[in-house]
Amino acid sequence: MTIAQTTAPVGAPIATGLSALERYGKLERPALSYTPEVAEATAPIFEKVKHIIPAIEWPALAPTIHAINQLKKQRNAVILAHNYMTPDIYHGVADIVGDSLQLAIEATRTDAEVIVQCGVHFMAETSKILSPEKTVLIPDMRAGCSLAESITGADVRGLRERNPGIPIITYVNTSADVKAECDICCTSSNALQVVESFGVDKVFLIPDKYLAANVGNKTDVEVLIWDGACEVHERFTAEELRDYRKIEPDVKIIAHPECPPDVVAEADFAGSTAHMIDWVKTRQPEKVMMVTECSMADNVASETPGVNYIRPCNLCPHMKRITLDKILDALLEMKEEVIVDPAVADKARTAVERMINLKI
Repeated sequence: MTIAQTTAPVGAPIATGLSALERYGKLERPALSYTPEVAEATAPIFEKVKHIIPAIEWPALAPTIHAINQLKKQRNAVILAHNYMTPDIYHGVADIVGDSLQLAIEATRTDAEVIVQCGVHFMAETSKILSPEKTVLIPDMRAGCSLAESITGADVRGLRERNPGIPIITYVNTSADVKAECDICCTSSNALQVVESFGVDKVFLIPDKYLAANVGNKTDVEVLIWDGACEVHERFTAEELRDYRKIEPDVKIIAHPECPPDVVAEADFAGSTAHMIDWVKTRQPEKVMMVTECSMADNVASETPGVNYIRPCNLCPHMKRITLDKILDALLEMKEEVIVDPAVADKARTAVERMINLKI
């Protein structure tokens, strides 16, 4: 399969005011046929996902996967896929997989000129903040986040005015504008350490009220909250988990700390997406239930075939806006480009780098 170029060469120099399409040019759409060449090229990928994706569906997916993997080379692009992407994306076309901050950090270490962010908008912003010289695309600009959208930079300025002297920590699941107004960022895995690093008796941890409450339960520091939540994780209930245990008494339940505290209390383990994945791979339980976005269980299942997954499926409607077809369009037409105001990006980068550089 060959892909013809119609305008500017790949790697054209970035010129102020020009769009990504103007800088790089549009490529012709390839013929998406399941040829013997495509079948052979994608066979190793199907081997990874054959017990997740039915064989009857593979001929429909493989041509697009193959085309994307060719386009990446032509565009000098790298595809970042969050753990909540569907298996066809996560295993089929992604170069780097992980949680939002991990993806952004790893992207800074590549020689790629173009980053295609398969996740939600705040993740693409974080990649642009940490790699300002690179072109960052998101396949669907509408891929938002209920948690990130629960707070604005103006809200943070208001918090600071009303609460002078109290450090404000923001979860990385926020917009660039919010990061720019905060003292430091945190992840779900290091939030407790960041909270305690200030050496004060009171901090704000925004915007996830459940993450803040779960951290507050582990420290003597008073953790002040903002009324935000992830629409996926807040739907889980402790009663639901107890009901699952009645049906499957030997199941191990692991939960994300964006879940309500009573859900976390019912779990056998709670941790970030990376820590949840590591827990399953290390422990290899006979049965496990991952209390988080359910595509993550599909992706981990392909790497742990001996584990039986009980799936309490809550899908993120925003993550699911990202599809193979949209990734293909993004690379062909260089859309949608994510731009962050340089002044905002500089301040937001400081908050992220303070966390990265914190010795915890």
